Amino acid sequence: MKLRIFVFAAFFILSSRLVFAFWVWTPETNKWVNPKWDVKDTPQEQLEFALESYQAKDYEKAVSEFNKLIRHYPKAREAAEAQYYIGQALEDQGQFYRAFKAYQVVIEKYPFSERSPQIVEKQYEIGEKLLEGQEKRSKFVTVVIGSEYDVVDVFRTVIKNAPYGKLAAPSQYKIGLYLQQKGMFSESRDEFEKVINDYPENEWVKAAKYQIALVDSKRSTPAPYDQNVTKAAVEEFKEFVTLYPDAELSDEAQEHINKLKEKEAENNFLVAAFYEKQKNYKAAKIYYSTIVEEYAFSPLAPKAMGKIRELDLKEQKTP
Repeated sequence: MKLRIFVFAAFFILSSRLVFAFWVWTPETNKWVNPKWDVKDTPQEQLEFALESYQAKDYEKAVSEFNKLIRHYPKAREAAEAQYYIGQALEDQGQFYRAFKAYQVVIEKYPFSERSPQIVEKQYEIGEKLLEGQEKRSKFVTVVIGSEYDVVDVFRTVIKNAPYGKLAAPSQYKIGLYLQQKGMFSESRDEFEKVINDYPENEWVKAAKYQIALVDSKRSTPAPYDQNVTKAAVEEFKEFVTLYPDAELSDEAQEHINKLKEKEAENNFLVAAFYEKQKNYKAAKIYYSTIVEEYAFSPLAPKAMGKIRELDLKEQKTP
């Protein structure tokens, strides 16, 4: 019994010390206050106090103090600054998507803030970081910087925040680039088209035109199948070379044209071989002749010419 009383007394004393360690009596208010939850007398003082922790890279405490300012002085000019620095603290820690969301609160909740143009630039930079991280992303990285479609969300938000700003066109372009990386070629093409339609005078139109041709070249089917998309890609690359003959990408575009036309030649050769097997020599010769006339550069052209001669002989022997 005595042991129990002793344990209880010891616990009571220890608890009292812990309690009084966090609570302080203030004669001014005639109340007990907990400094941990207390807020400074003015929003400016609270902001300066929070910034001390931020500058010391004590991000957890800084965010707590910034939130305290927002909670106690929601209409103060400093509240917008506190929200901005919450985003900055998250970004400094590499929590990019959470930082993007925190910055967006400033845009939506504090439209009077002078930080808006700066925030749009920061959000765009975050989008670029997320985009660059896609190819080497692991499950761990996904947890740290966000889910896959966060990239699209970020760039679409940049466009929404400043639809006529300098970052709208590149944001639209990079949505297409992201979808292309994911193998979503039709969706990617639609996004590149928006660059051309929505920002026709912008410098990013040139890159968008090239990417549309590139996407169609990736969408083109193997030689045994219909080559309509391949033909479209060839025409798009040709148009690009015509419009931008001095562009750095023009040489690459010409290489793509040659590869795609080789695929077309192969398709014609396969169709010709099919008709030859069916003993429809007339139809086979049409396709072999197309290779000789339109794809003379192709290694298949000499073979096609030889096939035409063989078929001529077969037709002569056919009664």
